[in-house]
Amino acid sequence: MAYRDLNGALRERFGKKVYKISLSTPFTCPNRDGNKGVGGCLFCSAKGSGNFAADSQKSISSQLEEGKRRVSAKLGTAPRGYIAYFQAFTSTYGPVDIQRKLFTEAILDPEVVALSVATRPDCISQECLELLSELNTVKPVWVELGLQTAKKETVALIRRNYENEEYLSAVRRLREKGIEVIVHLILGLPGEDHNDEIASLTFALSVPVQGVKFHLLHVLLGTGLAEMDYKAISMEEYVYRVTDLLRFVPRDVVIHRMTGDGDKKELLSPLWSGDKKRVLNAISRRIREEGIQQGSALKKRIKKNIKKQKNT
Repeated sequence: MAYRDLNGALRERFGKKVYKISLSTPFTCPNRDGNKGVGGCLFCSAKGSGNFAADSQKSISSQLEEGKRRVSAKLGTAPRGYIAYFQAFTSTYGPVDIQRKLFTEAILDPEVVALSVATRPDCISQECLELLSELNTVKPVWVELGLQTAKKETVALIRRNYENEEYLSAVRRLREKGIEVIVHLILGLPGEDHNDEIASLTFALSVPVQGVKFHLLHVLLGTGLAEMDYKAISMEEYVYRVTDLLRFVPRDVVIHRMTGDGDKKELLSPLWSGDKKRVLNAISRRIREEGIQQGSALKKRIKKNIKKQKNT
């Protein structure tokens, strides 16, 4: 196994194929309502990165049932395992009593095996943390944090509006409660090269996270990025970068995503990303042809340090 992918990890954990259903809360984001900014992050769409999530005006039970029907129609059969994924905007940016109602309704669905909550490190209050910890005793709870980059110049450019130290603190607080953490990183950000991406990954993994999502930077209609003179990286460059990053991820960390696909109706660039199957096939081909192994660069680093210690 070249790397620990999500599908394999889920089968190992739950003994069956598990599918994610994207859900929405009525919450917004501090980067939109003027608390920290307006308009969202530079790359964020009007749907708050939840382009494939359900309608937030509907109940969670209704959103789940709609998601189940979509999955069943796609597969031709009805699975019996789902992850309730609160994806759009900032899912913990709202009153805790409403969070409790929404998250509890999702996690108590008998076919839901885990709850996944996407949010910002600066939007996890102590009350929210206690709620997530409580729910984690019912079924596994994952918190997905959008770090995207650790390069301070890029942090300012993309209007993330929270400090790197807040990410470190949030991960530590969540892990103290036994809650699993997944970090999001974006490749191809303006002004960044592959060394910057390696540095961001190294920073992200300096605290104990359990999963990593790699995203390609999309230019979507109506975003701040669409107004910039930005040229997306080629598919060949993306495939090289994302597969090379695998070498710097410890073997016990699950790779939740190797690429992402934007809503085709809003996608301006890169158009090649609309063919997700082609991208994933290219990624698999390079991993196979180059013999890439997750964590291999870390093994070399350890051996080098051991050799250095012996010589001192």
